[in-house]
Amino acid sequence: MRIQAMMLTAVMLGGCGTVQTVARSDQVAVDDLKKNKSYCGAVPRIYSGVMYDFCNLHAPIGQGNAYNNALPGWAIDAVASGVLDTLLLPYTIYKQQTDGSIVIN
Repeated sequence: MRIQAMMLTAVMLGGCGTVQTVARSDQVAVDDLKKNKSYCGAVPRIYSGVMYDFCNLHAPIGQGNAYNNALPGWAIDAVASGVLDTLLLPYTIYKQQTDGSIVIN
């Protein structure tokens, strides 16, 4: 049972908005938001995971946009991103000051 829980956690964190914007390069998040045709022009680094999730949620519905196709999964991801973003707040405040927002266009 523990192994299954750990595997589920690893799979969910792989698609988590915070992991996409903080742990990976900015280009990965930019490419994903462009692929989903998100309406966002930039994602601030402070609470970037939650903003990333909202940008994907408000993208046009299509085959490539999994966020609009799985609303319960999005809600779980948004809550997990909110918790992780809060824990990483000192780091993301520093990154926002030094690097600015993640620009999509």
